[in-house]
Amino acid sequence: MKKEFSMSNDKVMINFTAKYCNNIDSVLESNGFRRILDTYLKKSKRKKTLTYRFLTESLECNSASEICKLLIKSIRLLTIMDVEEVIELNPNYKNLLKDKDSFIRFIEEFYLYWRRLERYTIIHRYNIQQGLAAMSFTEANAKFSEIILKLYRRVEKNVLGYQPKVYRQIPAGGNACVMIHKMDWPIPLGYEGLEDIPFIDNILLETPFITYPKKNTRDGMFSETKENPLKYSRINKEHWFCYPAKIGESLAYIYFHRDFMEHGITLCNLFEMARSEEIRGRRPDIVYVFGANDENVEELKTIFYDDKKNDIMLGYVNHSDKIDYFGYMKKMSLTLHNLIMIKKGYLPIHGAMVNIILKNGKTANVVIMGDSGAGKSESLEAFRSLSEEYISDMTIIFDDMGTFKLENGEILGCGTEIGAFVRLDDLDQGYAFKEMDRSIFMNPDKVNARLVVPVAPYKEVVKGHKVDLFFYANNYEEVKENGKYLEYFTSPEAAIKVFKAGARMAKGTTTENGLVESFFANPFGPAQKQEETNELIEKYFNAMFENGNVKVGQIKTCLGVEGQEKNGPRNAALELFDEIKKLF
Repeated sequence: MKKEFSMSNDKVMINFTAKYCNNIDSVLESNGFRRILDTYLKKSKRKKTLTYRFLTESLECNSASEICKLLIKSIRLLTIMDVEEVIELNPNYKNLLKDKDSFIRFIEEFYLYWRRLERYTIIHRYNIQQGLAAMSFTEANAKFSEIILKLYRRVEKNVLGYQPKVYRQIPAGGNACVMIHKMDWPIPLGYEGLEDIPFIDNILLETPFITYPKKNTRDGMFSETKENPLKYSRINKEHWFCYPAKIGESLAYIYFHRDFMEHGITLCNLFEMARSEEIRGRRPDIVYVFGANDENVEELKTIFYDDKKNDIMLGYVNHSDKIDYFGYMKKMSLTLHNLIMIKKGYLPIHGAMVNIILKNGKTANVVIMGDSGAGKSESLEAFRSLSEEYISDMTIIFDDMGTFKLENGEILGCGTEIGAFVRLDDLDQGYAFKEMDRSIFMNPDKVNARLVVPVAPYKEVVKGHKVDLFFYANNYEEVKENGKYLEYFTSPEAAIKVFKAGARMAKGTTTENGLVESFFANPFGPAQKQEETNELIEKYFNAMFENGNVKVGQIKTCLGVEGQEKNGPRNAALELFDEIKKLF
């Protein structure tokens, strides 16, 4: 990004390296301030707001661009003078400023418009001295926020004639500050369009980070293509960023268009960011291109390409409002990782794994498998809510996707993510507030509202953990009074039948409704490679039953049973704690 300021789809990007506003005057003189004010005025004009009518009447002008120029001049004067002094200096502002209430309403609306935009500040690491002098990465955004607050407060004080009694120290600068740099890696033929796209090196989040993507569900499956989709794409490198992610043991370069900046930033709460020394000169296992423009193609593409020649699993989603949902960013990344795991002979598991240590010292590694909305994350939340009473320690190994490895007759579980992407609707009401200081919220006012929060350190996630209990999350069967929430299979054939069917009651996380099935409850890799996955399923389930060191069954979460959405996971958790006590 070379421009000092850009604005697209209610997202503002400010290039601190090109220009850093270190005082009020430089903010008012900036191209960015003029653009934002001009956009606000044009929007007000279209809506014919009361404030816009006030401005046109008091300034005797109906041109948004002319009103913009006059307002910037008046605001500049109000940073150093009170209303009376401004009118004395320039009587043309008398009609604008004599109605203080209407002018304050304009200031409040304009400030609120600014704060409702998604605001990203960007620093280029290779040229940091040019725009920022010696100011550090973390201080830059804080100082900028302080200047915006000072501008807002000073203007209001000079209009009203008195200081406010309450100061709210709201983050008024960037919602996120991103440090980027150029990274050289051996780009193979066919990938030249990705050359020179900057890599993200550091992210500073002003939490809670709240975004409002256009979609709140994901639809369909990712499909395979037999040729490199980058051949037909158009990529403007000035509008792209790359997040280098460690997805389990896979290294992924996730490229995304600036229109989906909030999803790219959210990755930092979900996948461990790879350090510069881990990626410099290294070809990745995964390349994911999110939001590319296709030549003369309008239909949605959510595809992957197994580039055997370059040993890269390539994911590709073209630019569309339909993909403005974090699920498309996350699930394709995991699909690509799972496809690599299948090739290596490992079994991808769509589920959650947790190490539980009870207060009596008994411990177990528990895996709960199920498709989206089956109750994996909700079961973990039930464990967490009961931890005070029953649990001494609890470590989440994976929250949504993991891998089984068979080593020396033992089944080991490894994770992929350091964070959780969970539905707010199904969490304990207080939990979201407790985690607010480090969370990213998506559409918190809508159905299927989401929270992305870190849950485990990367070292714990990728380390192999022996599996003791392996359950299928049955969210659709009601448990009658005195009924059992845990049931065990007596043979691998019986277990495979249930696990392969992947039945669940859809919970609104996708566009599906009612009781649905998906192959091995995992449309993210196994469903695309069913033949290879079938062989792995037979191998791993037979090993579990032959060695007898893994108990395989189903846990009835009741998440899809009306009225039991909260009590179901809790009751299942209590029964599971009793089971762990009997294990060893």
